[in-house]
Amino acid sequence: MLWQRLITGPLLIALILGVVWFDGSLDDFAQERGLPHGLLLLLFALVLSLLIARELTAFLRAAGMRTSLAATSCAALLGLLATAASPQLGAVRADSAGIAATGFTLMLLVALVVMARGRDPKGSLMLAGGTLLAGVYGGVLLGFWILVREEHSPWIVVGAILTTKSCDIGAYFTGRAIGRHKLIPWLSPKKTWEGLVGGVIVATSVGAALAHLTMTHGTEGDRIPWWIGALGGALVAVIGQAGDLAESSFKRDSGLKDSGNLLPGMGGVLDVLDSPLFAGPVVYWLLRLAPLS
Repeated sequence: MLWQRLITGPLLIALILGVVWFDGSLDDFAQERGLPHGLLLLLFALVLSLLIARELTAFLRAAGMRTSLAATSCAALLGLLATAASPQLGAVRADSAGIAATGFTLMLLVALVVMARGRDPKGSLMLAGGTLLAGVYGGVLLGFWILVREEHSPWIVVGAILTTKSCDIGAYFTGRAIGRHKLIPWLSPKKTWEGLVGGVIVATSVGAALAHLTMTHGTEGDRIPWWIGALGGALVAVIGQAGDLAESSFKRDSGLKDSGNLLPGMGGVLDVLDSPLFAGPVVYWLLRLAPLS
């Protein structure tokens, strides 16, 4: 309901801003002790990872698939920690790749251990697939945001997430106003091509505006040219909508309306993070490859 969204939304924003501000205030503490930036954000991500694993488990069970909350939770945590730790533990690129590959291997082993404890091979393929899905969705994709935070200010993370979510807002209002042509009616009947275009335009504008602010208020290494912000806004808008559609497919397959009921008026954690999760890799590689100052 709308009134629940109006309450939950500001509270959620206040929580995120509080975590980000406190996380940024710990940068000097972490640097003095040789620790990576983003430790508090990592702890917050660990909680989110477990919540995402829980919601994915509900999807899988509702779809009639064999799964284990313990396995999906372990896989999500492994995916997140392996991704976040790879820059610190990998002295060379081969080490980083090895850490990531080891994380995926451990996810599969977790599924096999759960299958062995149940002494029933029936459904083991679904169990392994669901466990790996949780490792990627609740771990690796979330871990990309930690990688961004390790190299940039926490406000860069906030700006990127805000840009991604601005597409959802732009698409919603544009679609309601002038939406006529359905985007994918068999998957998400309410989405329209007009809404998608409107969302991309809004995200591109927000990305350019926030990037311009970094040129005057950002620290060295966090100054993003406006055209990079615009390009990033367009990219995360498109890939974010793909993430939204991916979650819609999970809902259709499981027959569930929302991923959960943790956030009144909004649903579950995945209902809020469906687009930012997919946008994380785009933001990471854009910032890695773009000419920043």
